[in-house]
Amino acid sequence: MQNSAPTGVTQLLVNWSNGDKAALDEMLPLVYQELRRIAVNRLRQELPNHTLQPTALVNEAYLRLIDQKNVNWQNRAQFFGLAAEMMRRILVNHALHRRAAKRGGGALRVSLAVAVNSFEQKDVNLVALDEALKNLAIIDPRQCKIVEMKFFGGLTVAEIAEVLQVSSDTIERDWKMARAWLHLEISNG
Repeated sequence: MQNSAPTGVTQLLVNWSNGDKAALDEMLPLVYQELRRIAVNRLRQELPNHTLQPTALVNEAYLRLIDQKNVNWQNRAQFFGLAAEMMRRILVNHALHRRAAKRGGGALRVSLAVAVNSFEQKDVNLVALDEALKNLAIIDPRQCKIVEMKFFGGLTVAEIAEVLQVSSDTIERDWKMARAWLHLEISNG
C-alpha cells in the first residue's frame, strides 16, 4: 500500500461518515490509484481471456463502497479492506454469470499461488474459492477476512491487523492456518 497521506484519507473518510459530501469528491483522487493497483494485481491472476477490465472493477467496487450506508469509517485500511471484499464479490458474480452463460462450463480460474504459498502455480476455480471462503467464514470469520483482505485487497499484515484490531502476530498465525485449511478444502472439493 502507498503511504501517501494516510491521515488525509482517514480524515476524509471520517468527514464523509459525518455527512460531508465534499469529502467524497476529495477522496476519490487519493484512493483511485491504489484501488486500480489492487484491481490490476487481481486481474493479473485471472486467465488471459478475462473480460472484466481493471477500470470496470475499480468503478464497480467504488460505487459499492460509496453506497455503504451504515459504515463508521475509521481509517484507510478499513476502506481498502472493504474494497477487497467488494472486488471479491464482483469477481465471483462475474464468474458465476459467465459460467451460467456457458451453461455450467468453463468456470473462471485464478492462480491461488499469491494467497496460498504452499501451492505451486495451481489454478483454482474462483467459485470454489468463494465457496471455501464461505465455509471458512462459518468456522473462523476472522481468518476468512484475513484471506479476503490479503488475496483480494493486497493489504499488508500490519494493515489487516489495524483493520481487525489485533496484533500482527495474530494475523500471521491466522493467515498460516487459513492457508492450510483452504489448501485442504479446495484440494478435497
